This record gives sequence, C-alpha cells and structure tokens, in this order.
Amino acid sequence: MKAKRLIAGLLILSVTASTACIDKGSVFAPMTESSEVTNKPAVDYSPMTPEEICKTLTLEQKAAQMMQPTIYNVDASEMRVTDYGSILSRKDDFPMPTAEEWKKTVTDYQTNALQNEAPIPFIYGNDSVHGVNFASGCVIFPHNINIGAARDTALTEEYGKLAGSDVAQTRMMLNFSPCVATANDPRWGRTYESYSSDYKIVKELAVAYTKGLMSEGVLACPKHFFGDGMISYGTGESTPLDRGDSKLTEDQIKEQLSIYQALIDEGVKVIMLSHSSLNGTKMHENEKYISYLKNDMGFKGIVLTDWDSVMNCSGANYKENVILCVNAGVDMLMTETEHANAMRFIVEGVKEGKISEDRINDAVIRILTVKKEAGLFDDPYLEKINPSYEFGSQRSHEVARKLAAESFVPLKAGENMYIKPGMKVFVTGPAADDIGVLCGGWTNWWQGETDKTIRDMNIGANHFRSEGSSIVEALTAAAKEGGFEIVTDQNQIGSCDIVLLCIGEKPYAEWYGDTDDLSLTGNMGLPGNADSIRLAAQSGKPVVTLIAAGRNVIVDQYLDEWDSCIMLYLPGTEGGNAVADVLTKKVPMTGTLPMPYYSSVAQIGTGKCWKDVGWSALKDN
Repeated sequence: MKAKRLIAGLLILSVTASTACIDKGSVFAPMTESSEVTNKPAVDYSPMTPEEICKTLTLEQKAAQMMQPTIYNVDASEMRVTDYGSILSRKDDFPMPTAEEWKKTVTDYQTNALQNEAPIPFIYGNDSVHGVNFASGCVIFPHNINIGAARDTALTEEYGKLAGSDVAQTRMMLNFSPCVATANDPRWGRTYESYSSDYKIVKELAVAYTKGLMSEGVLACPKHFFGDGMISYGTGESTPLDRGDSKLTEDQIKEQLSIYQALIDEGVKVIMLSHSSLNGTKMHENEKYISYLKNDMGFKGIVLTDWDSVMNCSGANYKENVILCVNAGVDMLMTETEHANAMRFIVEGVKEGKISEDRINDAVIRILTVKKEAGLFDDPYLEKINPSYEFGSQRSHEVARKLAAESFVPLKAGENMYIKPGMKVFVTGPAADDIGVLCGGWTNWWQGETDKTIRDMNIGANHFRSEGSSIVEALTAAAKEGGFEIVTDQNQIGSCDIVLLCIGEKPYAEWYGDTDDLSLTGNMGLPGNADSIRLAAQSGKPVVTLIAAGRNVIVDQYLDEWDSCIMLYLPGTEGGNAVADVLTKKVPMTGTLPMPYYSSVAQIGTGKCWKDVGWSALKDN
C-alpha cells in the first residue's frame, strides 16, 4: 500500500503494498455532534437475509459496498451520502492514537454510515500484524519470523487471542493478517512477515494464530493469495523481488493452496490477493485460481484486493483493470484515492455489458454475509463484544516475552554465551538501546523507525514504543538480582569480562527491504554496525553478538572471531526482557532456524545452505 510517515515534523513520502496511510488533515477529528445525526437507521436490515438486502440496493449502492477507500480520503460525513463497504488505514502521528481514540473514530464513521439511505454498517480494516501496531499502549509482539523460530503452536494461539482482544477494543475488526507467505529468498523485504520457508510450518502456525484471533470476534484476513513468498529473483516490479512472478510447479501450487484450505476450514471470511503474479498472470486477474478458491475450496467470503493492486494489472487503463479484476472474482477493491472512479467503472461496466450484474450481486452478497455473520447488523457499534483481556494486558507482556525468548536462535554457542554472577559486561552497538530496531517494520509507521530518530525529534520521547525495555535497560534491571554489572562507558571496556555486541538491520517494510546486500555493514545494516564490530574486535575480549534483523543476514566472515552469536530476529517490545531472560539462563534458548541460513548471497537458489530449517547451535544436528 501507499504511505507517508511523519519524521521530525516533516512528511517523508513512501509507497506500500499491503496497507498504510497518509495523514491528510486530522483523521482523528472531533466526533460528529449528536445534534447533526440521529442514531436510528432509515431501514432496519437486521431481519433480512443478505440476498434480500442486495435486492433493495441500486447498482451504485452495490458498487459502494465493493469499495474499501482510505480513511484520510473519506470524511466521516461522506458515509451519509456514499456508504462504502469498508474503510482502512490510519494516520501517521506520534505517539499513536489510543484504543479509545480509535474506537471513537470508528464509531463516528459508523454513525454516519447508518444515516445513509441504505444504512449498511461498514467494517474498519487495518494491518495489526504483530499486535495493534498502529495504537499506543499495547504490546508489539514478535514478527512472524520469530513465531516460526519458536514454533510453539499453543503459545501462538494464545498470542492470536491476546492480539484479537486488543484489536476488538479499537473496533478495527478486519485485521489484515496473518501473512502466510512461504519465504524462500532472504533478499525479499517481507521475509520477516513469513513464518517459515516450509509451507507445513506456515500452515501450522497460521492456523493457530488465526484460531486465537478469531476467538475474539475479529475477522482474520490471510494474505497474499498466493505465492508471494516464492518470487523468482529479478521479476519484481521496481525491485528484484517484491511483487514479482512466482514460477511454481503444480506440486508447489498444491502446497500453497493447502495453507489457505486449512484457514478456510478454520472459518476465515476474508482473503487478500497477492500483488504478485503466478507463472506470468497477475493474481488480481487470475480468474482460474480465484474461481478455484471460491468453487473448489469452498470459500464463501470476500476476496479483497491489495492496496491499489488493480492499477497494476494488464488492462490498457484503470477502467479495463477494474473490469478485468471484478470479472476474475474480486469482491472488494482496496484503493487509496481511486474509489470514486472504481465505483463509476463498475457501474459503467454493467451498463455496457462488460460485467454481469450477477457477478456484482455475488460480490455484494458475500460482503453482506460477512457483515451479517460478524453481527454488524444487530450490533453495528460492537457494544456487545466482550474482550478477554484489558488493552495492553499483563498477559500480553508475558506471552510476548516468552515467545521472543523461545524464538532466539544461537548460531554459535561459545563458553561465554551466558552471563554469570560476578561478570562485568560491556554492552555496545546500535541495537543495544533501541526498541524500534527490535520491533522492525509495521510498527507505528509502515516502515517502522529507530529510537534514534525519535530522540532526534526532541519531542520528549526516548523510545519509539514505550511499552517495553531495550536490551541494555533490561540487562541493567536484571543485573542486581543476577550479581553482574552492565557497563556502557567505552573507557571501561578494558576492565570488562565480555563484550555484548548488539547489531542489526534498519527497520523496513515491503520492497524498501529488497536488497542484494545481506551483509551487516551494507545498505540495510544499522549505522554504527561497522564501528561497533571493530570496537569489539579490538577489545581483545570474548564477543557475544546479538543480531536484530528481519532475515538471516550473512555472518560467515565474523563467526570465527566471535565467541557466540544469537539471532534475535525482530522480537518486539519485550525483546530486551527476553534477551535478559535467556542470557541469564532464566529460560532456555530453544529457537531453531525457520528458514535456511546461507553463507553467502551466491548460495541462494542453489539448493545448498550453511544451515537448514530446524537447526540450532545448541542442537546435535
């Protein structure tokens, strides 16, 4: 999807492919005055079936139900005139809105939607992909790559339930997750959104998470149908991989479809298409597999586009693309700015005989059915929901911390890997005191951000997210009980027993993370990595290295020099506490590789790797 983010009070333009937003004025504007609207809808649809409701709608009203525009391009009052089926995205303020602010905003839009002459409740959608990452006050859970490294299905289901409880309290009931890509190339910028390169692991964990999420009444939206993690290098749209072509065999296609079948069997109601292509055909116009999804796999829900993906299909213009995609089986169009045109082209397409009204009716009935089953016609303000936990609950902190600790993978386990009583530990590196680095992309802003950026903004905030502890903060807090000392003053390095080197990648999302350079000192590495690596090497002390990254980066040139090395991936706001837990042996380090680890970029795609899925330096394999 497309996004703008605010940094140091300036807008930095960026573009996205799965959801984000641009702050054009205040999205979280004051609520509509109660005197301006009444709360009683003009029509009571609650006793009617979706088919009966559909028959009462004009073609224009049906087309409106098929739209999912961005909140910053649709004022709440506009819903009284054009009742869109769904709204998505968020503003880019810092700090993020609270759950209560989100609830008020969604309620305001719903109040206006119910004043439309066809008062159909709308659904709010957003990317709460590792907790409610666009709200303040909640826990940011580890990214999917960590969940794959932990491979704890019971804890993953509980995480889904906790995340669902938080999502429900914001009223953003359509959650664009889980991402069920089977990532097979670490050069891809969405690698960390994947559970594993093994589709069986992806299926197992996606089902567990989805079961938990939906238990709180939230609509899960698996993405992206299908093959987005298996792109052939060099086929991407503007970068080597993202949105490229998946060249899959029939057996690989069956494997990918089995993931979605398991989620359909679990009861998912919305599936997002992939912006990518399958064997040369854009998935958004792939009638063969969209029809297979609906007819052969038994999916009765909504087929949703990705952000403005209709624009990138094979038609000569946008109108042709809209017609192509709707005829292929698209039910709802996620669009940043083109919703008015898309509606018009649907209406024109029907009148010109290029789209059958039966196809439109099928789409609208699917949308209305999902809303019916979600209880929106009986409870449009979601007043009857009963979340299992308070927002940002203590249990969320506990589960996030445990998941993070379980996900850490030792790449080399030397005799100094654990901190012992009496030790003096020098902690250094750009990831040492940075929660933003531990969270990665899709945190607050689409691309995420480092704590350093927030500190440079001089707005009184020390961390990008305030709901956790950095590595150095957590270790300092644990030092008294553990009987060791944490040192950050470089002048004292000579008196220390070990160096804890904390390095990693800059936060990124989607194609902004596509890279040919997987080195720690390349374009995706954190500024300061090289200097910190050099300082640690020159100290003459045993070096224990922690790497916070969204993929398996190349470490081959350093491992001989380091006593130990641990992959943290992107463990979230409890990542610092989890580091303290494993380094002090409070909890065991049980994580294993969720994807192959390559010794060089040249090894990717050869069928060879340094270490394979399921490996850990603490395991005998």
